[in-house]
Amino acid sequence: MKRILITLFMMAGIMTSCQDDFLDAPATSALDEATIFSNVSLAKGAVDGIKVPFAETNSYRGRFLSYSGLNSDIEWFNNSHTTTDDKADLCVFDAKPTNTQMNTVNNVWAMMYAGIERANICIRGIRTYGNPTPGTEMAHLLGEALALRAVYYTDLVKSWGDVPARFEPINSSTVYLPKVSRDEIYKQLLKDLDEAASLTPWPNESSATTSVERINKAFVKGLRAKIALMAGGYQQYTDGVRMSKDAELAKDKMYRLAYDECKAIIASGTANLEPTFEGFWRKYNQENLAAGGESLWEIPFAEGRGRMLFTFSVLHNTNNQFHANGAKRGGTAGPLPHIFYDYDQADTRRDVTCVPYKWGNAVNNIAKQELNELDLWYFGKYRYEWMKRFVTSTNDDGVNKIYMRYAEVLLMAAETANELEGPAAAAPYLKQLRKRAFAPATHAVKVDNYVNALTSKESMFNAIVEEHKFEFTGEMERKNALIRWNLLKVKLDEAKAKMTDLKNRTGAYADVPTNLYTKLAPDNVSLVIYGLNRGENTNPGVDYTVKSWNKLDDLKIQSLYRAGVNPDNRQFWPIWQVFIDGSNGKLTNDYGY
Repeated sequence: MKRILITLFMMAGIMTSCQDDFLDAPATSALDEATIFSNVSLAKGAVDGIKVPFAETNSYRGRFLSYSGLNSDIEWFNNSHTTTDDKADLCVFDAKPTNTQMNTVNNVWAMMYAGIERANICIRGIRTYGNPTPGTEMAHLLGEALALRAVYYTDLVKSWGDVPARFEPINSSTVYLPKVSRDEIYKQLLKDLDEAASLTPWPNESSATTSVERINKAFVKGLRAKIALMAGGYQQYTDGVRMSKDAELAKDKMYRLAYDECKAIIASGTANLEPTFEGFWRKYNQENLAAGGESLWEIPFAEGRGRMLFTFSVLHNTNNQFHANGAKRGGTAGPLPHIFYDYDQADTRRDVTCVPYKWGNAVNNIAKQELNELDLWYFGKYRYEWMKRFVTSTNDDGVNKIYMRYAEVLLMAAETANELEGPAAAAPYLKQLRKRAFAPATHAVKVDNYVNALTSKESMFNAIVEEHKFEFTGEMERKNALIRWNLLKVKLDEAKAKMTDLKNRTGAYADVPTNLYTKLAPDNVSLVIYGLNRGENTNPGVDYTVKSWNKLDDLKIQSLYRAGVNPDNRQFWPIWQVFIDGSNGKLTNDYGY
């Protein structure tokens, strides 16, 4: 049985991730766990194989990452108002078990469990045959396997709530399993990641952790903190939205655990904020993989796999001077129209995050920027025009997915410090983020005065919720945060009210200009735009073209979530019907599906 499982689940990992060693090794079909996991090179190939399911066609690559964090109070699927689109259904809290985008045997649900099975085999094999003494490469491989398994389970629980738990390789008696309480999964993951942290080096502490594509201690601790906050927060159970009733997952315990892990990462000095927000996102698009900066770990995609820009970049109508990735690339999702106006005008994150234009049809392979309508914005964090590599694949772009960055550690530290010790303890972490966001000349007002005025737990918490919005728009982290804060429907309704005020130019948006003025910049491809800032109401000159900036109707505003649906009762997707039908009666859908 062991040899069969190794052949089925490890072949691809060894062949794709360890080719040189594989060519020098005995035939894989002849290898058993003892051979593989007593050899560091073969074991590394097997652990690398745990990551293969991320990139499968209907897995993270083209399904999970495209829809899982949408919609929120800051981000939406740009065609959410389309009522006959199964893609939209995934984002507007109205997915059905038969959703045509997801109801396939090779869907991400199956790929997550394939990754978990690969991890389970590696964990058993390394424990049994690898002698993973702390400080050795084999220990790091065990830590990686534990952490990668935790990634898959974290995303399963975020998306489906209670799910089957497999922490040992499949045998004949465990082919079909029922769901278990996610609380049991949380507890196992917290235990696993505690062990993994003792086995993995810090970023750049070893040659194996010089790249953000390898698991390191800072990421492991950050993931453990994030899971603790999920476990200790609100979420939908079968009996309603509540916190866990498990005493081991009580809020105070989980916040203490998360705070301690965040403080350890910060004290290590092995990760940090990049000096500028734009600089960080340029480095990301340039595929700078050096560890020790802001990115803690990234899902690695080869050049011919992965669809981060393909899905989320500023829209490119055609191939052009920046890419040959195909027509209509990017633009699938974007910021809500009011988000740009919620930023402080001096906040350098605003113009990086919210983009009001697309790249039009190329002429002689040169495209120019073209202004959108008020109701259509794109994420500026993902840009072909910032890449160094010219993408030629017609289906994928190969850019990694940032799974966690240091800014999230700082905000988790601020949140937990505020809860446990009060706003004064949280202030230094919040100030770090805002110092990066604002020019030094404004720090006295925008950083010190602003944060120092947050003298109650409530005001600090509300400020952290707002800062999370400004820092993470476009990264699809928000929905899960709103769920654990018990703010999902509250904030979605607030966002709809804000968009209505923007449409009517009332309330906080009364001074948003109703016309924009554009002209081409000296480079003859970029737009100079006047009128985006509040108060820019005067025509700047005859060389500008005027455009009405008013298109935002009630149909689109209300499409943030489907009419008649309560998002708090639809925090999870249903298990897809193909997996229900193939479960031998073990799986059923809850939450009203």
